[in-house]
Amino acid sequence: MTESASGGSGRAPADRGRTTIADGVVEKIAGLAAREVVGVHALGSGSGLSRTFGAVRDRVPGGAKSAVSRGVKAEVGEVQTALDLEIVVDYGVSIRDVARAVRENVISAVERMTGLEVVEVNIAVGDVRLPDEEDEEPESRLH
Repeated sequence: MTESASGGSGRAPADRGRTTIADGVVEKIAGLAAREVVGVHALGSGSGLSRTFGAVRDRVPGGAKSAVSRGVKAEVGEVQTALDLEIVVDYGVSIRDVARAVRENVISAVERMTGLEVVEVNIAVGDVRLPDEEDEEPESRLH
C-alpha cells in the first residue's frame, strides 16, 4: 500500500474510523417524523391512562423514555434498521393512508439523517382519538 503525501494510509480522512448510531437516536428521529404526519394524534399506548402516566413520567428527571421516542422501538445494525411504531390516530382519517404517510416520512427522515437502510417500519394503531375527547395529559404542575 502506498502512502499519500500527507502521510496517511491512502484512505480518505472520512473513511478512517467507524460511526455507530444508538437505537435511541433512530427512535427520536422516527418519533419526530411520525408526529409530522397529519392524522397522527400521538405515539405510544392507545390507553388514555397510559398516556397520562407517560406524560408524568416524561416530566420526572430520569423518566424511562423521552416523549419524542415514546411508542417507537428501533433495532439498529451496522447498516440497516427496523422500526416498530405504535400510534394514536384522529377520528375520521384513513388509517391506511396515515400509516402509509408515516412509513414514508419515517423512512425518508431516518435514511437521510443516519445513512442506514430502513428495512421495515411496522405500525400498530392502538387507539382513535375522538373529536370530543380532551387530551388526558395533565397540566404542567410538577416544578
